[in-house]
Amino acid sequence: MALCSFAGGQLWGARYGTGRPRVLALHGWGRDHHDFDAVLGGLDAVALDLPGHGVAPEPPSSWSTRQYAQWAALVLPDMGPRPLVVVGHSFGGRVALQLATAVLQPQEAGAAPAGRSCLVLSGVPVGLPPGHSPGRPALAYRLGRALGRAGLLAPARLEQLRQKYGSDDYRRASPLMRGVLVQAVQETRTGTYGPLLRAWASSGHRLELVWGQQDTQAPLGPALAAVAGLPSVHVSVVPGAGHLLAPALAAQLKAAIVSCLGPEAA
Repeated sequence: MALCSFAGGQLWGARYGTGRPRVLALHGWGRDHHDFDAVLGGLDAVALDLPGHGVAPEPPSSWSTRQYAQWAALVLPDMGPRPLVVVGHSFGGRVALQLATAVLQPQEAGAAPAGRSCLVLSGVPVGLPPGHSPGRPALAYRLGRALGRAGLLAPARLEQLRQKYGSDDYRRASPLMRGVLVQAVQETRTGTYGPLLRAWASSGHRLELVWGQQDTQAPLGPALAAVAGLPSVHVSVVPGAGHLLAPALAAQLKAAIVSCLGPEAA
């Protein structure tokens, strides 16, 4: 594994193996390419640092996951021949899903099943679990934001409210990256990803869902509901595993990737 740049220095990440990479991996929020070291060892693969994470600078504005996918697509000319395996964990899974449906799926329309790329997802917040409403921020925070927009609340006081009512990821993020996170969470709340997931799987592309049994940050249920009844979906649930790519979950994720690549990868 070696840190290197791609697309003329526009992207940064790690390269695994010695051949032309056929696996592209995208990490979760607040993480970096190192999450995939145990997953991609021995494979010809690339794991990118998403903008605002690892060594990659922040994007020029608060990008949507679709914009992140357009950025990630710049690495595709550096990849090996199709089919590819695109791997996404958590936030990176949102980006991987956008990349797969907006770029790979149109390019591979009409291709034989053996020539279609595979999508491997883990811990992706596809949608809200059944019975959960989208919810709203606390009233005090909503009032604070309104006062801040009107110039009636000092920035320092508004930041105190953010630190009190925001999630851990939100509190640790820069102002620009908070905008990215808010957009991604809103996309989950409004059901953006379920139809994309179903569109990918219903087009005949292979979909591997590899989930920790104890993943409470991104439960498997919404993803299963989105692809119910589709034959190209394979689901692996790892007992005792949570959201992060701990050894058991990483091992199962690697097994799913190898399965997508075919016997020669094993």
